[in-house]
Amino acid sequence: MTSTGTASTLLMGIFVILLILRVPITFTLAISSIATAYYLNIPMLAIVQRMVQGVNVFSLLAIPFFILAGEIMSQGGISRRLIDFSNVLIGRVKGGLAQVNVLASMFFGGISGSAVADVSSIGTMMIPMMKKKGYDADFSVGITVTSACQGVIIPPSHNMIIYAMAAGGVSVGRLFLGGVIPGILLGVSLMIISFIIATVRKYPKEQKYTLRESLKIIKDAILGLFTAIIIIGGVISGVFTATESAAVACLYAFIITFFVYREIHLKKFIGILYASLKTLSMVMSLIAAASAFGWLLAYLKIPAAATEALLTVTENKVLLLLLINLLLIILGTIMDMAPLILITTPILYPVVVGALGMSPIQFGVMLILNLGIGLTTPPVGSALFVGCAIGKVSIEDATKGMLPMYVMMIIVLMLVTFIPDLVMFIPDLVMG
Repeated sequence: MTSTGTASTLLMGIFVILLILRVPITFTLAISSIATAYYLNIPMLAIVQRMVQGVNVFSLLAIPFFILAGEIMSQGGISRRLIDFSNVLIGRVKGGLAQVNVLASMFFGGISGSAVADVSSIGTMMIPMMKKKGYDADFSVGITVTSACQGVIIPPSHNMIIYAMAAGGVSVGRLFLGGVIPGILLGVSLMIISFIIATVRKYPKEQKYTLRESLKIIKDAILGLFTAIIIIGGVISGVFTATESAAVACLYAFIITFFVYREIHLKKFIGILYASLKTLSMVMSLIAAASAFGWLLAYLKIPAAATEALLTVTENKVLLLLLINLLLIILGTIMDMAPLILITTPILYPVVVGALGMSPIQFGVMLILNLGIGLTTPPVGSALFVGCAIGKVSIEDATKGMLPMYVMMIIVLMLVTFIPDLVMFIPDLVMG
């Protein structure tokens, strides 16, 4: 075996072994990179420089603002208002609370951009409420967890910014717009299966609001939803960059939460900053470690080898895309989303975009949807863990209850994979 082959084996071997040993992913990436660089006699300073360059990207400044805005809004009463707003819109349908759950997750995902934040905020209110109204616990947890997947697709999503960086500068605005139809389609599909299950199990409808109550609820909710409108509108109109729009939205969220809603005291802002900083430190350290790992992947020409290997399996585009989707779903069950975006993008991008001719926007949405499904699946689905903890349901029971929802998510994934217009229609319409 050549030194390059040995180094490639060393890089991937150490990575897999540490992953199996449950070493935190940031340390797994860093240790495998350092060990491989040492074998190749690459100076450690070069690895450190790659880590610094990985986080020294202007577009990444949007991520802390996204995280902070989402944290402010999730603790400031927006979750309850979005639930009430969704109830006004769709609560009278059969299985109303399940429908409300999906719609509220769709709205909240457009603010937080995080599936875990969605489950934490919406789930703490919806799951106990659904159980109290007679909904089965496994169904209550399942619909909460799977609907939270919308948060990583519906804009704004900081995972899309990570993908844009990993893919070498894909338009964030087009990515945001590309996620709109797939995100809504996912929500509608979950509403359909919820309606079917609710009809079979005879789940109840919700109460009807008076016109005055409805208008008040809508007014309060619109103020919170305007956070997402600022971000998306600013980016696609060209008035703001993604970073600038995130900063403006963060300021707006601060004003709405502390001076309009006023459900929490200003003293709570210190705790919000601490929680945001804790999340940010994990994200940025991960990006730094993954940058060194990705540089070594390119140095060892592993993406080119992976492209050649996949094309030797089959040259049929449909089979290749099915194979790549299967690979991503499997990886999503054992790793979290952000590291997988950083690791798989440089490997699969040349295959899907270069060899198969898929748009980088469509590939980005397909990739993120795949990994979003992974957040809802055992053994390491973080959104699933949070939902089970809130609903006091075992992972086994929750997973069984989610099987019909998994089917709907896979159907949407296949539509996104094989019908480009579902992703590209709005970006092409709005941004040309």
